[in-house]
Amino acid sequence: MHIVHVSVHVKSDAVEAFRAATIDNAHNSMQEPGVLRFDVLQQPDDPTCFLLVECYHTQADQLTHRETAHYLRWRDAVADLMAEPRAATKFAPVFWSAGDAR
Repeated sequence: MHIVHVSVHVKSDAVEAFRAATIDNAHNSMQEPGVLRFDVLQQPDDPTCFLLVECYHTQADQLTHRETAHYLRWRDAVADLMAEPRAATKFAPVFWSAGDAR
């Protein structure tokens, strides 16, 4: 499993546009066979801060994701909405719980 956390800080006047573009990308990403999970999180005390939690079967699946039309559309749509460049951190699972949230 290949896990990526993408931290994004958007401009204050771009929050809704970023949310819409990112939800569209996440929805389409979940249709890809190599994507296990694609969560979009927003920080409650600072709505300009987002975290994307992307889980793939393999690193190759992430690379395939980055070639899809919906990812390229997202990348171009949000480029000018960000207050600073997004930052990605890669992880490997230690304990993985696929159960539903309680």
